[in-house]
Amino acid sequence: MCDVADDITSADYYFDSYSHFGIHEEMLKDVVRTKSYRDVIYKNKFLIKDKIVLDVGAGTGILSLFCAKAGAAHVYAVECSQMADTAKEIVKSNGFSDVITVLKGKIEEIELPVPKVDVIISEWMGYFLLYENMLDTVLYARNKWLVDGGIVLPDKASLYLTAIEDAHYKQDKVEFWNDVYGFDMSCIKRRAITEPLVDTVDGNQIVTDSKLLKTMDISKMASGDASFTAPFKLVAKRNDYIHALVAYFDVSFTMCHKMMGFSTGPKSRATHWKQTVLYLEDVLTVCEGETISGSMTIAPNKKNPRDVDIKLCYSLNGQHCKISRTQLYKMR
Repeated sequence: MCDVADDITSADYYFDSYSHFGIHEEMLKDVVRTKSYRDVIYKNKFLIKDKIVLDVGAGTGILSLFCAKAGAAHVYAVECSQMADTAKEIVKSNGFSDVITVLKGKIEEIELPVPKVDVIISEWMGYFLLYENMLDTVLYARNKWLVDGGIVLPDKASLYLTAIEDAHYKQDKVEFWNDVYGFDMSCIKRRAITEPLVDTVDGNQIVTDSKLLKTMDISKMASGDASFTAPFKLVAKRNDYIHALVAYFDVSFTMCHKMMGFSTGPKSRATHWKQTVLYLEDVLTVCEGETISGSMTIAPNKKNPRDVDIKLCYSLNGQHCKISRTQLYKMR
């Protein structure tokens, strides 16, 4: 059952949150996201025309509508939240009821009226790319229904890391707990620093180069590949302080006439994903050319696989700062 009861569990909350219009409004108004998908579909109709398409996590059905307009033979739009009922209305209002079938349910539990599909399209990316763990659902659908030689849109996603100076915000959000109206609440500070912050980073705050942590090939990867440890080396571009590391991702549609995609990086046009900021316990003092090296381990949380556990190991052996530390974070 996907209907949300009054006394929903935390596991159900994920689907319930997508029953509210606000979250869909935010995603649709994210023009980088929505126009990128639209342009991929409309400018590469050969990928869609006369094909059977599966839209995983269809929401309002916007991607299904794009596909229908591009000449898809049929689109199966699967949505687990209450928004599925609204998507049916939207499809009908736009005259596509004969092309788009909205199915309400979890991908893992529904049955499609066809044995195979030619194309799987989904906007599955969460904050920090992997938060909410919808990628597993896309991979499940791929393994079960995608025809041999079929395509997944998008088919590549890459996670990057950089470092920033962020004294003002760290002071406001983290150091604040040291003295709250004269009382020591620093025990909260220790917890606060373990929760990555989703926010927009100013490109001028970036102190180092960016490094690729991982590229995922959604058309070939296995489910377990979303858990990984990746080494990194960040080289300082100027003398400055570093208060946090910042993660962002790029998404690519490599099957197009010419490769298309978008970036959620701090130097690109803002998206609703923003960037993910991981504050460091220490303030690092770096000189131009010095290197912060380390590794990042990413895995779904064992109790709630929609949460992400992050282990960050980093070291700096610089002129003004020598440090080696491990920090644990949890996105929830």
